[in-house]
Amino acid sequence: MSKNSRYVAGIHSVRAALKHGAEQIQGIWFDSKRNDRRLGQLLSQARKSGVQIFATDKAELEQLAPGARHQGVVARTAMPAARGEDCLDRLLEELREPPFLLALDGVQDPHNLGACLRTADAAGAHAVIAPRDRAVGLTPVACKVASGAAESMPFIQVTNLARTLRQLRQACGLRVVGLAGEAGQSLYQVDLKGPLVMVMGSEEKGMRRLVREQCDLLASIPMAGVVESLNVSVAAAASLFEAVRQRGET
Repeated sequence: MSKNSRYVAGIHSVRAALKHGAEQIQGIWFDSKRNDRRLGQLLSQARKSGVQIFATDKAELEQLAPGARHQGVVARTAMPAARGEDCLDRLLEELREPPFLLALDGVQDPHNLGACLRTADAAGAHAVIAPRDRAVGLTPVACKVASGAAESMPFIQVTNLARTLRQLRQACGLRVVGLAGEAGQSLYQVDLKGPLVMVMGSEEKGMRRLVREQCDLLASIPMAGVVESLNVSVAAAASLFEAVRQRGET
């Protein structure tokens, strides 16, 4: 298999790949002995999309996707690609609702990136922004953890995150809210409605100074236990869904 392609396994993941990029799917293999309504619907959708389908058995599926819960279907698809800064400009121009973005400042762990992409997709964010250097990209692990969100959620890599945040503030009118454990203001006291970028720092060092300086304000997630901080993907989930709650209020 080429390093530019990967296998995705399971009905949900293959369905997401079909929905968000059928043209990127190089083939679908299915267990011919499996009689499953959802699998049948998936294969029908694949045929309509012009994707090649190959009948096989459980043993070959397990070879294609070792250790995966394949549910009788595996697809080989091109690796999702990160997008450039021009994509962010187009995305903002085309939106007909207040922008809702997540920025990750130097996240290194592909598991964390994948979880953040998945959460951003679930929360209805419009894009995830990250620096091009000193940060993890769309690796196979990140894509696997994202469970389809790597295809559906625009992942935009920028040359200079601090500069991008400044442009979003000044030219586009977005409010930039950074999460920092030492911030005196609780996340739940902050207005998260309207055009918004939520910024998470890296796993060990948090936000860099120049990125922090571009935040309109800093907020913390109240911690009641003995631990001092949350994993970045957990913090992103708590923050994004607090924004979802507030933005859903009438």
